[in-house]
Amino acid sequence: MEYHRPVMLEESVAALAVKPEGIYVDVTFGGGGHSALIASRLTTGKLYGFDQDRDAEEQAKKLAGATFQFVRANFRDLKKYLRLYRITAVDGVLADLGVSSHQFDVPERGFSTRFDGPLDMRMNPESGMTAQEVLETYPEEQLHRIFGIYGEVKNAKTLARTVVEKRSRAPLHTISDFKQAISSCTPKGKENKYLAQVFQALRIEVNDEMKALEEMLEQATELLKPGGRLAVISYHSLEDRLVKNYIGKGKFFGEVEKDLFGNEIKPLEAVHRKPITPSGQELLQNSRSRSAKLRVAEKKEERVRK
Repeated sequence: MEYHRPVMLEESVAALAVKPEGIYVDVTFGGGGHSALIASRLTTGKLYGFDQDRDAEEQAKKLAGATFQFVRANFRDLKKYLRLYRITAVDGVLADLGVSSHQFDVPERGFSTRFDGPLDMRMNPESGMTAQEVLETYPEEQLHRIFGIYGEVKNAKTLARTVVEKRSRAPLHTISDFKQAISSCTPKGKENKYLAQVFQALRIEVNDEMKALEEMLEQATELLKPGGRLAVISYHSLEDRLVKNYIGKGKFFGEVEKDLFGNEIKPLEAVHRKPITPSGQELLQNSRSRSAKLRVAEKKEERVRK
């Protein structure tokens, strides 16, 4: 089985406009598909691949060489870990958000609704709270918020109440236990879509994905040299909205700020007005790419103050 098929491989790497001598970061190494293509275009340059997953670390051994360095860390710690390698400025940053095919296809990881397995969902299986702990310890109001905001689940309040009721009678150890417990909330004929939204909500909470994304985007922008590129592939509206707002407004919420002369205060400039989406050919070959959106931005030159 293929470890992970990279989404919009050629488009995202082309978006970085790779220089052979440049310094690049792939903050979501995964199966290493994007990293391999970036590394192949470097001569004296260097690529740093970040991932907190030990399985990704194993995949990274295939790329070992002078142009590549794997970093086992969460991308929210981008600046801290690059500093260890004396890197304070980079030419490009690539992020392919979401879960890799491999993580979905391993039942023990608990990411997929297709298998039975433990309710885990941690990107780093060696630390942090599991989905089971979230479901068994969070109060009803907090579960309601997670399902409503992160999963955009329509009956989030009922679902939260059901989870609290069912967990008081029997433990929720496995995916099967959980699906059975919430079967009364699951719309008939739309089970797959509904469960995907519920699992997405839990996964985002378990891995603190939205806050981690904000921190990574801010750090990546600080690290980029003027003219450097940021390329981000997102898979759901919450992620895409954060990326779009940050590129377009220089902040995650609210309107863009302006200086005394009416110039917009934002560090990035969108390279394309609209996001790039997968080709028809890619959609046929990889159904997991169907919701993907690639946004590309360039670091603006520092404005000289007179």
